[in-house]
Amino acid sequence: MTELFPLVLEGACTRRGGKDLAGPVDLRLEGQGASIIIGPNGSGKTSLLRLIHGAARLSAGTITWACPTDTARHHQAFVFQRPVMLRRSVAQNIAYPLRLRGVGRRAALDQARDWGVRVGLADCLDLPAPVLSGGEQQKLALARALITEPRVLFLDEPCAALDGAATRDIETILADAKAAGTRIIMTTHDIGQARRLADEVIFLLHGRVHDRARADIFFDAPATSEAAAFLRGDIVQ
Repeated sequence: MTELFPLVLEGACTRRGGKDLAGPVDLRLEGQGASIIIGPNGSGKTSLLRLIHGAARLSAGTITWACPTDTARHHQAFVFQRPVMLRRSVAQNIAYPLRLRGVGRRAALDQARDWGVRVGLADCLDLPAPVLSGGEQQKLALARALITEPRVLFLDEPCAALDGAATRDIETILADAKAAGTRIIMTTHDIGQARRLADEVIFLLHGRVHDRARADIFFDAPATSEAAAFLRGDIVQ
């Protein structure tokens, strides 16, 4: 099996219109567990996530996987805060990535139905995807990402607009994926969610890594006053 990690960022930066959206960032990520990126609104969380994934342009510095970049990207999936629904059935939406990879229609749909059951969408598989609730759409997005068996799963605030029950369901799916060996790199504004899911926390401020630690250490004894203030719910600028 091709090794994707370690993933090393050195002075990595993404800019738009002359403004740094994230970076420069120096970061080394290993191949197991869940890294949760937190920080104030506007701190660059989404930009950093997109930069690591390859969806944002690298303006300066380097991002180096332990394998060729194209190979690493083949083994990744990304779940957005607001998932895009194709105007097809739920099952067809879930099957779509497999069809792009050349899997036959019947085989892809069989796998899609299996994944639909696994994420709690058994009763919705033949419905048009756009009619689903927000929580159901996010479950669909997760099934669509996980059906390709990605080695790395990127998630950008996947529960931002969901109620407690839907959030619990999504977190269960993510915990199962992590237990099965999927590497998770995720942003969230929800400190409780970060406590529940994180193996390590990356605290971003002004586009830079301001604090980083194993989750239990970060939440018990953050290394900076800004991180401590953020955990208290104070406004951090």
